[in-house]
Amino acid sequence: MTTAADLAIVLDTEGKVHSVVTNPLNPTLGRLDHWKDRDIREFLTVESQPKIDAQLTAYRGGQKAKADAIEVNHFDNANWEFPIRYTLHKTGRDDIILMLGRDLRPIAELQHRLVKAQLALEKDYESHRDYETRYRVIMEASRDALALVDVGSGRIVDLNGSAAQILGAEAETLAGSAFTQEFEGRRRGEFIEGLVQAAGDDAARTITAKTRRSSVEVLLHPMVFRAAGDKTLLCRIETAGSPESVAAELSQVLSALYRDGADAIVFTDAHGVIRSANDAFLGLCDAGQLSDVKGKSLGDFLSRGSVDLKVLMDNASRNRKMRLYSTRLDGAYGSQLSVEMSAVHLTAAGQAGYAYVIRDTSRMEVVREPAGNLPGGPAPMSDDAMRNVMDLVGSAPLKDIVSATTDVVEKMCIETAVELTDNNRVAAAEMLGLSRQSLYVKLRKYGLLAKNDSGTPPKA
Repeated sequence: MTTAADLAIVLDTEGKVHSVVTNPLNPTLGRLDHWKDRDIREFLTVESQPKIDAQLTAYRGGQKAKADAIEVNHFDNANWEFPIRYTLHKTGRDDIILMLGRDLRPIAELQHRLVKAQLALEKDYESHRDYETRYRVIMEASRDALALVDVGSGRIVDLNGSAAQILGAEAETLAGSAFTQEFEGRRRGEFIEGLVQAAGDDAARTITAKTRRSSVEVLLHPMVFRAAGDKTLLCRIETAGSPESVAAELSQVLSALYRDGADAIVFTDAHGVIRSANDAFLGLCDAGQLSDVKGKSLGDFLSRGSVDLKVLMDNASRNRKMRLYSTRLDGAYGSQLSVEMSAVHLTAAGQAGYAYVIRDTSRMEVVREPAGNLPGGPAPMSDDAMRNVMDLVGSAPLKDIVSATTDVVEKMCIETAVELTDNNRVAAAEMLGLSRQSLYVKLRKYGLLAKNDSGTPPKA
C-alpha cells in the first residue's frame, strides 16, 4: 500500500484520522504523524473541506461515493501547501474509510510552467505585433522609396508604396518577385553582387539602373545587414533628377572637390580651431597628416598669427564672407608662402564655424611688375591716377611729385588696414609693420584720427 500511493490515510466517517502512511520513495511530503487522532479538516484548505464533507456524509448514510476521486489541497504549519488526488475505498468496518492519495505537485508544477510559457508566448506575440505595426508605419510614412531584398535568393522581401510606384506595380505584386527582373538588361547574380559590393564601398555607393515596367532612370543606394543569419539588402531608390538625387550627386561632387581640389580648404570652429583640412592645405604647410594640424588654431600657420585670423573672422562674421585677403602662410619647417585667402561664416546643426579657401600666389610674384612685387606694397596705379601724376610734371619738382604720390598711397593703405581690423589700431599697426605710436602720428597727419574716433571706439 505504501508504494501504491504517495499518501495513505485511514479515517472514520466523522473525519478523524486513525493512521497516516507516506510513501518512502516520495520524501518531499515529510513526516505527517502529527495528523493522527486529529480531524483531517484541520489540514485542508477552505475550498477543499466541502469536498471531504460530501464524501463522508455519503459514507455515513450508506450511499455510494459521489465521485470516484477528489482533488484537495492540504496545508501544514500554515506555510506548506500541496495538492493531493484521493480515491476513497471501503474497509471491513462501515465507519472506517481508506484514502489513497497521489501527489499532484509535479503535475501542478508542469501546469504552472505551461501557463508561464503560454503567457510568455502571448507577450512575445503582442510585442511582435507592436514592432510589426511600427515597422509598417515607418515604411509607409518614409519619403524615401525603400525595398528589402534577400541576398541569397535575390527576391524582394518587402517594399513600401513609394518604391512600388517607382517600379510601376502594386506592392503585393512585387513582394516575392525577383528584384533583378524589375530592371532592364540586368543579370541576377551580377546585379545583386554589384549592389553588395557598392554597399561596402564608401567611394561609390550608388548603382544606376532603368526600371523595366516604367522605363525610369533610377539610382539605387544599397546597404547590407544581417537578420536571423541571412544577408539582406536595404535599397533606397531615387529617380534621376529628383531633389534627393541632385543633393546626393552634389554631395559627392563637393566631397571630390574638397578631397582632390587644387586649392587648400580648411574648416574651423567659431574660435578658429581647425576641424578639418584637405590634402592641399597639408601640402602648403608641410604637414604629414591631418592629425598634425587638427585641433590647432589656424592663426598658428599665418605670418601675423592671431591678427590675420581675427581680421578674417571679424569681416566674415559681419558680411558673412570675405573675398580676398593677402598674407603669408608659415610651413612646419620655417618656410613661408604668399597666399590669398577667402573666408565664409557658416552655421550648421546649430554650431557656428568658418570655411577658408587658401590659394598659393607665390608663383605669381615672379611675373608681377616690381611695383606690386613687394610684400604689403601698393597695387599698380590705375590709368586715371597715372594721368593725374603726369599732369603734375612741369608744374612741380620730381621730388614733390613723388612725395605727394607716396602720401596718397600711404593714406589708402592706412585706411584699408584700419577698416579691415574694424578700427583695432594695435592689429592695424602690426599689419602695416608700424609701431603704435607711428600709426597714431600718420593717422593725425592724414586727418584720420578724428574720423575714426567719431565712429566706433578704437579697440586695444
